[in-house]
Amino acid sequence: QVQLVESGGGLVQAGGSLRLSCAASGSIFSINAMGWYRQAPGKQRELVAVITSGGSTNYADFVKGRFTISRANAKNTVDLQMNSLKPEDTAVYYCNAALRIITNLRVGDYWGQGTQVTVSS
Repeated sequence: QVQLVESGGGLVQAGGSLRLSCAASGSIFSINAMGWYRQAPGKQRELVAVITSGGSTNYADFVKGRFTISRANAKNTVDLQMNSLKPEDTAVYYCNAALRIITNLRVGDYWGQGTQVTVSS
């Protein structure tokens, strides 16, 4: 079994900062990439940022220059530092991991439960 647990969401005023963390645990053999997606009410889920095991990153245009994704020192943990937050950043943020479990040769996608980020104007 694999679990992805997010933390760090909450309520913040516009211009403020939040740091999201996601820790993957369970019978993990290796992780190819971890990232963050978000979904606002009435909208589709969209990519925010991804980081691969090699350290390369990919960001959505609407967060470039404001958000930074990084691997934490803790094993199988990824952080998303969010600065200069805007009301339009309000959404449920989901952690995602592309990984292999001990009993499977194929890479599969796993998702966290989501954490609410609310930015007030």
